[in-house]
Amino acid sequence: MEELLITIAKGLVENPSAVRVEADEPSEDGTVVYHLHVAESDMGRVIGKQGRIAKAIRVVMRSAATRNNMRVAVEID
Repeated sequence: MEELLITIAKGLVENPSAVRVEADEPSEDGTVVYHLHVAESDMGRVIGKQGRIAKAIRVVMRSAATRNNMRVAVEID
């Protein structure tokens, strides 16, 4: 799952070397929270207008997690 998020983010940003993902331990309900870190200048590219790109990233991650019987959440830091 982490690799999928990194691949998506690197395709969107101008500085792919600054893309970093951290995963929290699963919570009581089994949800794993992924924290996506990008360069300050690339934040707008990852979030998109009115958060559309961020929502799309979350949808893709949730559907991939569902295939693996997991629960995930993505936070953009």
